[in-house]
Amino acid sequence: MTTERAAAGCRVSVVGEVDCSTAPRLTESIDAVLATGPAELVVDLAGVSFLDSAGLHALVTAHGRAEQQGIRMRVLVGTRAVLRPIQVTGLEAVLGVEYVEPGAGSPA
Repeated sequence: MTTERAAAGCRVSVVGEVDCSTAPRLTESIDAVLATGPAELVVDLAGVSFLDSAGLHALVTAHGRAEQQGIRMRVLVGTRAVLRPIQVTGLEAVLGVEYVEPGAGSPA
């Protein structure tokens, strides 16, 4: 998990699986970014191969915090394994999900 900061906002990039053992780290990273008050937060999940309910909870919680602070949050996904649980739970529009081609680079 990496965090990049730029004038326009911050990006938290995740690689691997987001499950009950890694979701708390994602939450900590996002909370640290939100504490700085960026204009925009991008959660880049293009490198994620698996997303479970703990990961969904982390994203929904982060979205709520960002919204309360007036911070725009975008979620980038690059695989069906990540997109599908988001779609099934009806969170695609809520989280501001954008599909990016794997390996093509994620838009800022």
